[in-house]
Amino acid sequence: MASTPAIAALERARIDHSVHRYAHDPRSEAYGAEAVAALAEILGVRAEQIFKTLVIELSGGDRPGLAVAVVPVPAKLSLKSAAAALGASKAKMADAKAVTRTTGYVLGGVSPVGQRTLLPTVVDSSATHFDRVLCSAGKRGLEIELAPADLVSVTKAVVADIAVG
Repeated sequence: MASTPAIAALERARIDHSVHRYAHDPRSEAYGAEAVAALAEILGVRAEQIFKTLVIELSGGDRPGLAVAVVPVPAKLSLKSAAAALGASKAKMADAKAVTRTTGYVLGGVSPVGQRTLLPTVVDSSATHFDRVLCSAGKRGLEIELAPADLVSVTKAVVADIAVG
């Protein structure tokens, strides 16, 4: 099994997790939908248990700069809610090059865990409704499954209502 910084971080922290691989189509840019299609039925999880990692740029608050928002794949991110949860007045989606440079991951493979720079992170509160959630393991076609409390702990995240729909 391929190791990534996310998997290595979970192993160092001794966090119970599972790694799931699926075939990534290099032509696909709908990374979250691809993960849901590949894993939901096989693992017996709901689409809402599979989370996407979005990097945002905060402004007008205590901590301007990049931050991470983790929301269910079928939902959209409320930038306003994410900004408020992280002590900023505004947020916008981060530039793709800045995301790769700061996290060490490519788009479609950005994990909230094991990033090059630990960014302020907010996880949607819906994660707490499940025993296990899935998110990127740091590579397209690779997901990690872990307890929501462990995801929050290892990323030092705050939990808030940031998803819409």
